[in-house]
Amino acid sequence: MRAPLWRRIALNAAGIGVFLISAFPVFWMVSTAFKPNGEIFSATPHPLPEHPTLGHFRFVVGGGIAGVSFWHYLANSAILAIATVLISGLLALLAATAVARFRFRFRTTFLIMLLIVQMVPCEALVIPLFVDLKRMDMLNSLVGLTAVYVGFALPFGIWMLRGFVAAVPKELEEAAALDGAGHLRTFFRVLLPLVAPGLVATSVFSFITAWNEFPFAYTFLKDQDKATLPIMLQFFFGRSGNDWGPIMAASTLLTLPVIAFFLIVQRRMVSGLVAGAVKG
Repeated sequence: MRAPLWRRIALNAAGIGVFLISAFPVFWMVSTAFKPNGEIFSATPHPLPEHPTLGHFRFVVGGGIAGVSFWHYLANSAILAIATVLISGLLALLAATAVARFRFRFRTTFLIMLLIVQMVPCEALVIPLFVDLKRMDMLNSLVGLTAVYVGFALPFGIWMLRGFVAAVPKELEEAAALDGAGHLRTFFRVLLPLVAPGLVATSVFSFITAWNEFPFAYTFLKDQDKATLPIMLQFFFGRSGNDWGPIMAASTLLTLPVIAFFLIVQRRMVSGLVAGAVKG
């Protein structure tokens, strides 16, 4: 039975309202990035720039902030984010498969611990992780920071992928085994395509977490040539004032790779729903 017309109108209006409220800060950020300083600090703000300029983007990209190129910051962030996505995705999928398919001692305890770990504030772990990385001689290292990001992405990834793996009927794996497929072939040809939507969702979460993270990167990385894009942003904030034009331009550039990554992987979310489910 279809919902009453007034209810559908109210729900659509509420959805549009939520979208507008969520999108307005992003719109204002992009708009400000193209405004000259006179319009940014004008007493009468305008939603759109009256005299658009690319000067802020040129300053960010070609300015050599703190003696380091913008592209160097971008490369460091990309290395961290991609490594976090690949490592956490692989480990989370293997762990989720083990939890969903096998019954072992302390299985329930392990699942509860995954939830408890996600409740711990990240700020409370800065000092312990700093001490641990220093003992392992991994401080001021992209490898050490990647390990931290993977550790934070794993609990969410395991918990989410567990549901996707458990939803795959065991009969599909048994049918593949009857056809002579080994464990590895069954995993890659049957299970992996069916859990691809969950893997994409966890990869988006892992990518955003590693791409936007600031406290750990700012604390653990000392050399500017190893800094990431979020660290670059803090150079535009000063005691004498904030340079809002470059801040908004850099924030816009920081957002674009996340949008591009989502557009690339979102197409595989639908294709992964049915891939491997039909035997041809």
